[in-house]
Amino acid sequence: MIRVVFNQKGGVGKSTIACNLAAVGASRSARTLLVDLDSQASSTRYLLGSSATDALDELSGTAGFFDQSLKFTLKDGAEEFILSTPFEGLSVMPATPRLDDLLAKLESRYKIYKLRKGLEALSDQFDEIWIDTPPALNFYTRSALIAADGCLIPFDCDEFSRRALYALVREVEDLRADHNPDLRILGVIVNQFQARARLPGELVQELIDEGLPVLEPYLGSTVKVRESHQRALPLIHLEASHKLAQEFVALYDAIGALNAGSEGGSH
Repeated sequence: MIRVVFNQKGGVGKSTIACNLAAVGASRSARTLLVDLDSQASSTRYLLGSSATDALDELSGTAGFFDQSLKFTLKDGAEEFILSTPFEGLSVMPATPRLDDLLAKLESRYKIYKLRKGLEALSDQFDEIWIDTPPALNFYTRSALIAADGCLIPFDCDEFSRRALYALVREVEDLRADHNPDLRILGVIVNQFQARARLPGELVQELIDEGLPVLEPYLGSTVKVRESHQRALPLIHLEASHKLAQEFVALYDAIGALNAGSEGGSH
């Protein structure tokens, strides 16, 4: 199962959500890969911690997987760009700043299906693949959506995010129609939710009333996330009993139930 976390708006928690859901999966003994496609490499640093600097230095001047996609069929070389994290069962395909430099060349040579082929070749090595995307609908995001089975859209309870959400859903559906008929929007993940504040509740209710697939539970707002980032420990490893850690566990289960329901309905 390949799931992509995508929103064109920055600061909505894509990396935090992707990494924490991947960490929950790995803690459940799923062989899990996190693919970081954002040149800021936030997910890479989050999961590798102090070793991220060495990893990024080693990849300096390259875009790893995507540099090689210009040279040969990826099924012969994807594994070399995957690194183990300190967490059992969880691996990462790191991002580097070089991704931005390579963007125009990849687009001009129409390498949009290379990621899908590369990840398909890894299907016997991983049970779950999570993809963290840049905050833009560019080559890397389209590659991720073409490779994925499901799309998760973070929503940070902001009016601008709500307005942009409908256009984003249309873009995903257009890409599904043109390139990936297996892709479906699994749901909207409500992030940084403040239950006692009036506006967040109203905004989320509007999404529900308009028929958007809003997932539960909503992810709360807490400074524990900053500590999680600083210590490079996903919440399930930082403090498994924390409310937000348990929300990620429940959200992971809810997403898994959607997949199970889809597979059951296809028979």
